[in-house]
Amino acid sequence: MLILGLDSSAVAGSCALCDIDPENSKNNKIIAGSFINTRQTHSQTLLPMVENMLRCAEIDMKSLDCIAVTSGPGSFTGIRIGVAAVKGLAFALNIPCTGVSTLHALAFNLLGIDCIACAVMDARCSQYYNALFRIRGNIIERITEDRAISNEDLAKELSQYNDNRIILVGDGAELAGKSLNGVQDDEGKPILNGVQTELAPLSLRLQRAESVCLAAPEYKKVSAKELLPVYLRLPQAERERLKREIDNENRSK
Repeated sequence: MLILGLDSSAVAGSCALCDIDPENSKNNKIIAGSFINTRQTHSQTLLPMVENMLRCAEIDMKSLDCIAVTSGPGSFTGIRIGVAAVKGLAFALNIPCTGVSTLHALAFNLLGIDCIACAVMDARCSQYYNALFRIRGNIIERITEDRAISNEDLAKELSQYNDNRIILVGDGAELAGKSLNGVQDDEGKPILNGVQTELAPLSLRLQRAESVCLAAPEYKKVSAKELLPVYLRLPQAERERLKREIDNENRSK
């Protein structure tokens, strides 16, 4: 199954082309990929990257069987751009598409490394988008659902895995690595005292479209019309609108 994967969930953006065997992952093959980590907007770079990659791989877009995209969590603007691009391509090609959890895809970066994968993305407002996964060889077991979680709550949860190798992966990994060790309990003791966390190697740390392709068989294929972004909390503009409404209601009382 020829899958085109896209990721635009954070500052970095990527696309990949993979031949995926849903019945036997040992037959999976990464054919081509493209990655960019600049301040250019995904609306400028994403589709040109796809076109250039397919041209270099000498693959006609009509040969695609499915398109997979990180549908969230992540940057609201980035997720919208990625999902919209895939909806347009899938509709034009009349093929199914798949929305993949950004955090689950990050766990696939560490496939083959026995560990607790702590997928973290900076959600701002002193929170992370996060999920935990247990990886044994080529098996990934989800431990938690995708969630927005505070630094303190994540530290408390990771303290339960003191006998495990914990690897931080995602664009929030470096920030989490610095912040988590400073979290203290009510007695002023480090919550992660004795718990070792490590950063994923730089080559595996950020979101990658190859991992989106690898995760795709675990998700339901949908039509272009059915593909939707997944937000763990309201976009900032919507939060500000609701706050104004509440403030206006309070003033009118």
